[in-house]
Formats: sequence, structure tokens, C-alpha cells
Amino acid sequence: MKIKHAINCHKFLTFLIILGLMAFYNNFTSLAWIYLALHGTYGIMWLIKDRLYPDQQWEKEISVAGGIFTFIVLGLYWAAPFIIISEKVTATAPLISAAIAINIIGVFLHYGSDAQKYFTLKYRKGLITEGFFSRCRNPNYLGEILIYLGFALLAQHWLPFLVLGGFIAGVFIPNMLKKDRSLSRYPEFDAYKAKSGLLLPKLIKSSPDARQSVQT
Repeated sequence: MKIKHAINCHKFLTFLIILGLMAFYNNFTSLAWIYLALHGTYGIMWLIKDRLYPDQQWEKEISVAGGIFTFIVLGLYWAAPFIIISEKVTATAPLISAAIAINIIGVFLHYGSDAQKYFTLKYRKGLITEGFFSRCRNPNYLGEILIYLGFALLAQHWLPFLVLGGFIAGVFIPNMLKKDRSLSRYPEFDAYKAKSGLLLPKLIKSSPDARQSVQT
């Protein structure tokens, strides 16, 4: 099986899991519905993205045991909805507004940059240093972090923040560093690296204008 099968299964079930928690705990408050809309829609959009412009790194073949392990690990992301719904968490309007805003920005960065990468590399291989990637080498990971940060803010509990921190330290950062090592084979990479941040956008130039490039 491919690793994306485990990921897609998790994304598909997220809407149903949250709705099931709402029914089980008889929690149909505004915050529960808002969370369902945000996280459930995110999962549905992921499945659409996988059909329109799939990420090649998720095409890797893994064992069934590996797929089950991946699904279980991803299930940690359900900590936020479980806490919100089971404990009938409430949130102030400013907090809800901030979480939604952070989530929307994250979705924009995540899905937008993945689309740019897919369609650019489909027609031209090399480095991508314009658009979403002009000041940040990993806008997709930044977007995903913001998405789950918004979810964690709504839960107002340490556990979702810990889960997100674990994914950042154990998955996102290693993948970003691995990608940098791969891109370093391009002569233009040093100039691109000087004007872009690994995760956060670099807004102040630290070197003369670098030639535009593109990423693998």
C-alpha cells in the first residue's frame, strides 16, 4: 500500500469522527459546529487536492503494518476535537476569530503552495523561487502548522499543542532539512537560501538579488 492511503483514510474519517463525537456527547454547541466545519472541510479538501495535484512524497510504498502505524499516529490530531466536544469547551469570540483567521491563512499557504509546486514541476524541473516560495522554502509546512495551530487554540488545552510540537520536531523539520540537502545540488541554491527562510518567510534581504530558481 502507499503511505497516502493511510493519510487519506484519516482525512476522510475526520468529518465522521467529529460528527460522531458530537452525537455521542450530545454536544451541538456553536464551537463544536465551527470545529467540524474547519477540520472536517480541511480533510475533504485534502482528498480533492490528492486527486487534482497529488504530492509525490506520499506515493511511497509501505507495508500494511506501516500504514496502520501511520494512521494511528495521525489519529493524535483528533485530540483537539475530542477535548472540545467531550469537555464541552467554550471559547470567546476573539479567540474563535483568531483561530479561524490563522486556519484560513494556513489553508491558503498549504494548498496554494502545493498547487504551485505540482504544476510548475510538471512542466519545468528545477528550483522554484517565486510565488509562495519566494521568501519561504517550505510554505506548505508553514500552512499545515498554522492549520493545526488554529485547531489547538480552539481546544485551549496543552495536549493538541504537544501533538503539533511532536509533528514539527519529528516530521516537519527533518523533512525540511532533507529537502534542503536535496536542493543544495543546484548552483542557485545558496543564493536562494540567503533570501528565504526555512519555515518562516525572510522579509529582509541578506544578500544581493538572487536569480529566480525552482524546487524539486
